[in-house]
Amino acid sequence: MAMNLATPGVYIEELNAFPNSVAGIPTSVPAFVGYTENTRRDGKSLINQPVRISSLSDYIKIFGGAAKSTFSIQEANGADEAVAEIAGKGYKLVPDTTSRFLLFDSIRLFFANGGSTCWIVSVGSYEKEAPAPTPAKSKDGKESKEAPKAAASPVANTIAKKALLDGITALVAESEPSMLVIPETVMLSEGDCFAVQQEMLSHCGFKMKDRFALLDVYNGAKPRSYDANDVIDRFREGIGLNQLSYGAAYYPWVHTAVVDTDEIDVSNISNLDVLESVLGKEAEKLADNAKKADEVKAELKKVTQGVIDSETATQMLGVISPAFKKFQAGMKTFMNILPPAAGMAGVYCMVDDERGIWKAPANVSINSVVSPTVKLTNEDQEDLNVTVSGKSINAIRAFVGDGTTVWGARTLNGNSQDWKYINVRRTITFIEESIKYAAKKYVYEPNTANTWVLIKSMISSFLNNIWRQGGLVGLTAEQAFDVQVGMGSTMTPNDVLDGIMKITVKVAVSRPAEFIVVTFQQKMQES
Repeated sequence: MAMNLATPGVYIEELNAFPNSVAGIPTSVPAFVGYTENTRRDGKSLINQPVRISSLSDYIKIFGGAAKSTFSIQEANGADEAVAEIAGKGYKLVPDTTSRFLLFDSIRLFFANGGSTCWIVSVGSYEKEAPAPTPAKSKDGKESKEAPKAAASPVANTIAKKALLDGITALVAESEPSMLVIPETVMLSEGDCFAVQQEMLSHCGFKMKDRFALLDVYNGAKPRSYDANDVIDRFREGIGLNQLSYGAAYYPWVHTAVVDTDEIDVSNISNLDVLESVLGKEAEKLADNAKKADEVKAELKKVTQGVIDSETATQMLGVISPAFKKFQAGMKTFMNILPPAAGMAGVYCMVDDERGIWKAPANVSINSVVSPTVKLTNEDQEDLNVTVSGKSINAIRAFVGDGTTVWGARTLNGNSQDWKYINVRRTITFIEESIKYAAKKYVYEPNTANTWVLIKSMISSFLNNIWRQGGLVGLTAEQAFDVQVGMGSTMTPNDVLDGIMKITVKVAVSRPAEFIVVTFQQKMQES
């Protein structure tokens, strides 16, 4: 600013000695889309309203807990299906519905693996909202003074493709999320699942260009069949060809430990009459005498009639019935089978915080996971990792002494030399978005050499810090990155006349050592 030097005296003028700096954008902030127990807060709807949380307690306070999963007890066809065997007959547990609301348990897996801040988009509740009661009317059509007709009881909701797509659209207005996870896509029909996953990739790569999609394999709890119904081949066909570098997929699903035994009680069994019959047969076999068996049967009758509350009934059956404990363990095992993408979002956050976004999120354990649902060998992984189609699927494997480990770091664009690796894609996005936000300060500044020097210095300082942290490769900063801006190098006189400032940034991003080859050769004896 020019000074008004009219009166004799001493004047102070302060000059900025340093250029503006580039602040790195948050990299470990996933957005989750799915169904929640609560869809209202303070009288306002939460549906398709992104909410930022930082802990599991925040989620529970705002969105509630898990949906109730129910099972029916049926006779088993074979010993491999039987959960419990009573009087020479096997019994199994069958889920009452093939669709499960997975968001809550997936969020628990996310936080167990190092997740912190995230966004939640609720697309509906576990039950459809009952219609409001309508006032009764008299014969002449006027409202009567009688009590209004009661509203219908709410019924179970279904996971819908449109609801999940609307949830993705709601995230367009939010700039902070850097990852996108929708666990319940795998609960849709196969075609709808792939449609939502294609939209996830489009949202991340085409519309926003600042986030990364983590996908689950449809039917990923099943082993590969290598035929027309092979789960991996179906997945590769279903996700298409677009924006593959903006997403990664993981196989197989995992046995977790997020659901505790005390969360499962007799209310999780829908056909209590069958439970009463089965446990009655067990009592006849285990009781010391007929009177003792009759006493147990009388207690079972109280359970089925609802005389005893679920918690008390569960505690009682856990003491008197070994079969019930097996049924409870079977329900727990089923409810703990989860697709891995949400847990991987937590792994990304943990690796970002400890090592940096440029470290590949692989060769790390997954917390709260007992084992993968399918045990993979080196031969099994060959087609997952390197394939003609290029659609790499990252393996989750169990190694002796290491536990369940992430053993893959490729995007779905596995044949691309530029975007093969997850950390490369995410590091470039991090650099791009950080520089983009910092450069906004210079919009409408004079397009002159002074501005060019300031911008080049600002970007170079930012990249130098990344290089020193190990995110860029080179013995010197000049080898690690290069920033060019100015007349004759990136711009022409016409560019300046048109108000265009062009900046060229080249970076050497760190790539993982995916294959380590150690060569051994015998050496001649020298003495």
